[in-house]
Amino acid sequence: MPRATARSTADRAQVDAWLTARDDIVVEVGQGQVATSPDGVRTASFGAEAGPVRAYRREVTATPRPDGRFEVTSEARFELAVPYFGFLFVPGVRRALRQVPTQDRHQPWWAPPDRLDERAAGILGVLAAASLVAGYLGTVLTQTITYAVDDFGIGGDRAQGTALATVRIGIAVALVLVAIADRKGRRLVLLVAAAGGCLLAATGALAPSLGWLTASQTAARAFSTALALLIAIVAAEEMPRGSRAYAVSVLGMAAALGAGTCVLFLPVADLGDRAWRILYLLPLLALPLIRGIARRLPESRRFGAPHANVGLAGHGGRLALLAASAFLLSLFTAPASQFQNEYLRDERGFSAAGIAAFTILTNTPGGIGIVIGGRLADVRGRRIVGAVGLIGGVGATVLMYLSEGPGIYVWSVVGAIVGAATVPALGVYGPELFPTSLRGRANGVIGLCGVLGASAGLLAAGTLSDRFGGLGPALSVLAVGPAVVVALVLVAYPETAHRELEDINPEDELPATPALPLT
Repeated sequence: MPRATARSTADRAQVDAWLTARDDIVVEVGQGQVATSPDGVRTASFGAEAGPVRAYRREVTATPRPDGRFEVTSEARFELAVPYFGFLFVPGVRRALRQVPTQDRHQPWWAPPDRLDERAAGILGVLAAASLVAGYLGTVLTQTITYAVDDFGIGGDRAQGTALATVRIGIAVALVLVAIADRKGRRLVLLVAAAGGCLLAATGALAPSLGWLTASQTAARAFSTALALLIAIVAAEEMPRGSRAYAVSVLGMAAALGAGTCVLFLPVADLGDRAWRILYLLPLLALPLIRGIARRLPESRRFGAPHANVGLAGHGGRLALLAASAFLLSLFTAPASQFQNEYLRDERGFSAAGIAAFTILTNTPGGIGIVIGGRLADVRGRRIVGAVGLIGGVGATVLMYLSEGPGIYVWSVVGAIVGAATVPALGVYGPELFPTSLRGRANGVIGLCGVLGASAGLLAAGTLSDRFGGLGPALSVLAVGPAVVVALVLVAYPETAHRELEDINPEDELPATPALPLT
């Protein structure tokens, strides 16, 4: 069990602070009165009443010195309630617990603005593990398509664009899955989508032609898309009102880690003409992880709570706003991300190892933008963060495709950092703006419109690239889509920060009973 030990020399007022229950990263409760021994040694112990911990105890000893001051030792032992990724937060929690206890409820910069309880912290860790799987499944075709078409003896951007666009029709099946989740519950459908996505993705290793690969990955993409949608929905339904964007940022980083894992293994494609197929077998290794997720993931508390069964009537304006935004944004983002390997390989002469290195070096800093964007979106509001992220991210990406030499790296890093802020700032709107009984279906429709935009963008980018002789000019034209979205965000989007989902969606009733702890 991790420990956080602090030793200091303190005056009487500072000793009193150390002997006070803290109310910051955890809410402590005293285990008894402060005890004073005959020789003046003061001791106290505290447990945790609330916080992201499964077990917690802090013991304080203040020993008097001849000069009237005290030697204070505070030792906290804790077990975080965050599965899989808890070790990443231990250093930060240890550092916070070494500070003098406060009653100001202030959270460290790396923590969510609202303190998470044991259940919320546990579910966030489980969802992050599921996002890792979704990130890999959503990236494997993008990373390998350029090697697959070579293996199948097909050339040109148009064939790739057609295949990548066709795969997205799997959203129709994803829409059915998330609609079922509105009726049967989030947990079961999420687990089916995770396992089904891994098994279907693995069939890509056996594809004898581009058509077969496209068909197999269309089915796999349907399940992985449903998985990603349900992860976001469960996160919104479980997180405190001031930390939903933070949760999206954490899940975004986990998905990026999954995508990065795929990139990390991309040099395998250089081992032979058919070696790219190995990357489609790796999702099978995630099946034991999914079994662990099934043990730890409860049903969403908001789905389990009483809520009205409502239809789309009365929600058409919000649905049209987010659906149009998804379409227009995907016109640019889909070809910008999915043609990147082709651009680096054919237009800039990168090898598979070079592409992997470029992607990791330039995309990893995007985590900075996700973290900062998530916190700012919760504290300052969604709209301004989303608008700035779109302008900077799209602009820098266009410049990257138009650059040569070091400029490719510079603009890619800038685009990754600034553009990543849109992930939590705008990604949280889909789950927030619809009631519980409609949340899955509405987000499925939004996802469908995003896929239609992605398909249109891929087809347009492939055609424009062949006509203009490069992807840079093609993406410059398609950037008009995100420009319109910026205007919509600033003019038409509501501000949802600091509001409960039931306040945003009055059709939902507040949970009738307190949430049970995560077991």
